[in-house]
Amino acid sequence: MNEAQRKALEAEKARLEATLTGDMFQDMDTKDAIHNIDMQLKGVKPMDSAIDCIGCGS
Repeated sequence: MNEAQRKALEAEKARLEATLTGDMFQDMDTKDAIHNIDMQLKGVKPMDSAIDCIGCGS
């Protein structure tokens, strides 16, 4: 991941975080998107998975 991609993901994460309402059910999809961005930024994928987070089911 290059620096421009990292900055774009961080900007998207900040935009999503700004839309959180505090209602767990209303924020569920947004929190999932934030989690997926965090995984991309950290280079993490599910254990025992040969594919990235797209296939993890979260």
